[in-house]
Amino acid sequence: MAKSMTEVLSADHRTLTGARQVALVVGATLFIALCARITLPLPFSPVPLTLQNFGVLIVGLALGSRRGFAALVLYLVEGLIGMPVFSPAGPGGVAQLLGPTGGFLLAYPFVAGLAGWVWEHGKKSFARAAVAGLLAEVLLFAGGLSWLTVLTHSLAQAARFGLYGFVFAEVIKIMSAAALTSNWQRFPKVKQ
Repeated sequence: MAKSMTEVLSADHRTLTGARQVALVVGATLFIALCARITLPLPFSPVPLTLQNFGVLIVGLALGSRRGFAALVLYLVEGLIGMPVFSPAGPGGVAQLLGPTGGFLLAYPFVAGLAGWVWEHGKKSFARAAVAGLLAEVLLFAGGLSWLTVLTHSLAQAARFGLYGFVFAEVIKIMSAAALTSNWQRFPKVKQ
């Protein structure tokens, strides 16, 4: 039985929409990998200061909870199989996930998912994006500091290595991600 033109067009549209979603997720991993390349090793910590967290926030806010989560899971898989997506300051691959930055990296899918979820469930504004970013960063640092505490056997040492020297930069990242995301909402959507 021959398909109607409407069925063929509908199938083509679904294929195109699916391909677009995959491209967005893969592109997001590339964006985060590029952000990870911008790194500043800190003399007092084995955890470098990078733009990676900013990339994770942007991806979560821009793509939403599900696609943001998926993008960061894919990002971790890319790193695990040896692609150079993590910060060059670390050993890469599985060793990076087991090292001082492992807790931060493993939290990334949940961070993007939470930022996206908060952004999706309310009026789109700078304040909402900032709150989403702040909550996501709290989750990020909970994961990162928990793992650092396991490695150092000291919460105080973990905070010295992974929190105090990062707070100011993270506030700037949250505000920048919130400003970018809330301004994107002002542009009219292109109809497909």
